[in-house]
Amino acid sequence: MKKIFAVMIMLSVFISCKKESTPPPAEIIPSPPKEAEIVEPAGDQCYTWNAKGSTIEMSFNVNSHQEVNGKLSYNLAGKDKNEGTLIGNIYGDTLIADYTFDSEGVSSIREVAFLQKDGTYIEGYGDIVEANGKVSFKDRKTLKFDVKNTLTKVDCKE
Repeated sequence: MKKIFAVMIMLSVFISCKKESTPPPAEIIPSPPKEAEIVEPAGDQCYTWNAKGSTIEMSFNVNSHQEVNGKLSYNLAGKDKNEGTLIGNIYGDTLIADYTFDSEGVSSIREVAFLQKDGTYIEGYGDIVEANGKVSFKDRKTLKFDVKNTLTKVDCKE
């Protein structure tokens, strides 16, 4: 009985030590990468608003990531003209950007919002807060867009 038991243990050890041959893994061949689609910017887009001796002019370029880079100027009757850069993003139909400008020799940053509607941009207004030298909207969801301040598309000046 001991012999049978010993033989069974040796057979089980022998069988468990036997290496199973496994086929080599299949070779994985990566497919060539798709060619990147390059979306060229549409060029400068220019908009203006004029009323009672006041003007607002905005020009910008939008890249394929909906990032905006451009210029904005306000020349409002009875106030000092200010002009500067516009850097931001387009979210759906709304342009939200930081407007960095100089007025009366002081550089400032103010968040601006414009709603795109029927080929125009309508300036947005709302409660603001100032933090870290920047004026921002308190809550973008409560912005109001006044059609009296509608910038219409114009040919860009060279």
